[in-house]
Amino acid sequence: MILKIKVKPGSKKEILEKLSDTEYKAELKEPPENNKANIALTNLLARHLKIPPKSIRIKNPKSRNKIVETTQQ
Repeated sequence: MILKIKVKPGSKKEILEKLSDTEYKAELKEPPENNKANIALTNLLARHLKIPPKSIRIKNPKSRNKIVETTQQ
């Protein structure tokens, strides 16, 4: 499954909002430094989709508009 996610790092709260079947908006507490925001996004998606974090791969880790591939579901 391929998902498009607009990420806002450094937010005051952690939210994952579903916009459509393949599009999400995420607000993360972690800053966009040292891969912290990507790790937080992976963990948030894993909890939401109820899959292990290792089955989530971010294809463009430096962009705020992420393309994420999941190998399960």
